This record gives sequence, C-alpha cells and structure tokens, in this order.
Amino acid sequence: MKKLRLQMQISVDGFVAGPNGELDWMTWDMDEKLIGFINELTDGSDTILMGRKMTDGFISYWSSVLENPESPEYTFAKKMIDIPKVVFTQTLSTSAWINTTLAHDIQADVKALKERDGKDIIAYGGAGFVTSLVRENLIDDYYLFVNPTAIGRGMTIFGGDAYKSLKLVASTAYKCGVIVNHYQPATK
Repeated sequence: MKKLRLQMQISVDGFVAGPNGELDWMTWDMDEKLIGFINELTDGSDTILMGRKMTDGFISYWSSVLENPESPEYTFAKKMIDIPKVVFTQTLSTSAWINTTLAHDIQADVKALKERDGKDIIAYGGAGFVTSLVRENLIDDYYLFVNPTAIGRGMTIFGGDAYKSLKLVASTAYKCGVIVNHYQPATK
C-alpha cells in the first residue's frame, strides 16, 4: 500500500502561512543538500495531492518556470507539471489545469489512491486541505520544513480537532537554516 507523505513549510512557531496566506517568511535560498532531499521526496512519489485554493498558484508558477529552459528550477518544474495531480475541491466539477483530476471525498479518494500500485503520494497543501488530511488520519509521513522564522500569527495545520500525537523519525539541519523533521503518527 502506498504511503501519503506531507511536505510542508512551517515557521518555528508552528504556522504554515501568514494570516492571509502570506509565504514571504519562507527560506527561499535553499542549499544543495536540501534541494537534493526535496528531489528525493518528489522522485519517490507518482501523485501530488493539493487543495483547490493552492492549485492555481502552484501550477501557474511551475508552468512559468517551464517557459525558461535556462532556469535552475527547470528540471524540478517539469516534474511538478508532469506528475499527475489530484485536487480536492467541493466547488469544481471540471479541472482547468494540466495533468490534474478532481476529487471530492477526502477519506474515500485518498484511501483509493493509496491502494493503487506505484510510488508513494505527496501532499503539499494548502493549510485547510492539510488540516483535513490530519483530522482524517490519512498522513503516514510528515516532513515538516521548519524555517528559522517566527511569524507570530497565521494558519496552522494542527488547530482545533486536528490534534495529533507524532513520533520523531529523523531530524536534519541544513546550512540554509531549515530543519527537516520527519514524523509519523505515534499510533501506527
């Protein structure tokens, strides 16, 4: 059975975005070892899960990078566009995005995706969508990229009834200041 992995940027004070979805606090000048680790996570996946609100920005950003083959992000952008994406939405019935299908029932659809043959599944966000994955106990591996920034207030993925007991599997510090903490649910 496939695993669902979460790759999420988080501030040292536990926020995944500012109050209005701001991401300006994130570390963008990642070192080569961290970029290598991100590629390793991506290459171990054959499906990307996202919430509808994040998808427009995600696909438009990586599509724009593909317009410049000289970009250092070109190879990664090609992966982001080529890997099939499943977007969870309650409002859309058709997808306007390349290589993307829509899903509506988070519990049933994620379980069905996990039962398929192939590589693991990676989820990127946004905050509301990931909170739903946490609440439904669907995430097998949490890769939290702790940025060396405190933002004071914002969006979280563990609020309200999304309480989760986790066990630390590994923690790796990178030169750019990001620490990647790999957790699994403590009950598994």
